[in-house]
Amino acid sequence: MATAHILVVDDEPDIRELVRDILVDEGYDVTVAENGTQARQARRQRRPDLILLDIWMPDIDGITLLREWSTERNQNIPVIMISGHGTVETAVEATRLGAYDFLEKPLSLAKLLLTVRHALEVLRLQQENLDLRRVAQPLNEPLGNSDVMQVLRDQVQLVAQHNAWVLLNGEAGSGLELFARYLHACSPRCEGPFVDVRVASIAGENAAVELFGSEDNGRIHYGLLEQANGGTLFLDEVGDMDVAVQARLFSTLENRSFLRVGGVEPVNFDVRVVAASHRDLEAEVAAGSFRGDLYYQLNVVPLRIPALREHSEDVPELLDYYVDLFANQDHLPYRSFSVAAQNRLRNHQWAGNVRELKNLVQRLLILGSGDEVSLQDVELALGVHQGEQIVAAFAMPLREARTQFEKEYFEYHLQAGNDNLGQVARKAGIERTHLYRKLRALGIRSKP
Repeated sequence: MATAHILVVDDEPDIRELVRDILVDEGYDVTVAENGTQARQARRQRRPDLILLDIWMPDIDGITLLREWSTERNQNIPVIMISGHGTVETAVEATRLGAYDFLEKPLSLAKLLLTVRHALEVLRLQQENLDLRRVAQPLNEPLGNSDVMQVLRDQVQLVAQHNAWVLLNGEAGSGLELFARYLHACSPRCEGPFVDVRVASIAGENAAVELFGSEDNGRIHYGLLEQANGGTLFLDEVGDMDVAVQARLFSTLENRSFLRVGGVEPVNFDVRVVAASHRDLEAEVAAGSFRGDLYYQLNVVPLRIPALREHSEDVPELLDYYVDLFANQDHLPYRSFSVAAQNRLRNHQWAGNVRELKNLVQRLLILGSGDEVSLQDVELALGVHQGEQIVAAFAMPLREARTQFEKEYFEYHLQAGNDNLGQVARKAGIERTHLYRKLRALGIRSKP
């Protein structure tokens, strides 16, 4: 579990040390400051998760500090004000500036600890809600009972128990971000932040500011790397990173510290880095378009995420999941997939992987009618025409083409006859016992 870092700012030594000792006993990581100057310095050296801030101090008052910090980007740090001479006006002003709560001296230690716990819990929930809004595929873990997926989940769970950095590789739409989030959720860092960096959306100097933060006239902008402290930093499509930023990132990861843009003091950090790319980064290194030193720095534990066509037996489970998702989340009509439709989709090549499947389900629920998605519905949604199917069949070996035809033939008649095996046997001109054996050989399940 990630340890929360709390900054205690108070000019009274007895109170400052008492609060620090109590918080350390509760398992928190605590830094103390006796005035505004030290408080600014402490925030510059390390981003706190929460600040306990006295109002009356010799060099600058807490309200002025709070007002100063409230104008910074990526602040999102709860501040609990403490004072022995507070007024209603002061409390109102502190609340207006974003203070989480206002505690009066002499401090009730029980109330202090309760307020600290509540403030950190609110921060955690805010981060979770932000993550949920960012995630387009709200799965808790990768689905699938295939051997491929079971082995991969076991590998991720094993790797998650260590702090080694991980490089995920797989085709677009195969679930790279989902596996990164699953790894984070399985790790001891699961209570810490998961910061998702869309590398392609940041470039040049802006990328350096976004990743490492900046300092300007005493104002601090905490970058994504610092925001991930104690948790996981996910570099999505790291192969798209600007070459200059690659060099700076390598130096940062090598030294476990960095300088903010415009800063002069190194900032230490503690994050688990998970990078992902659909490109062959080793080939990119050979071509000179990706730094070799950064590649080997990130590639401590490589994990390959399989394409959906490599575990097509999981397609029915994924179809069920997304039907339920869109029915509950978007209030689309619930439609089940016929056996023939499921089998057709298991044999689809899925160039867009799970993302393509998800979009197909949504399209079928929006445009379809009736309680069931038929094989014809699927063919129309995929844009497959009869001529294209015939050409594809001609490219197969004779035995494979015959097997596919027989499978589609029996699936069609089973669907048309509502799984009446006697009727299907008569249409096919074969004995019913022969039909049973044929269906079993083709892997077709009929309703009892």
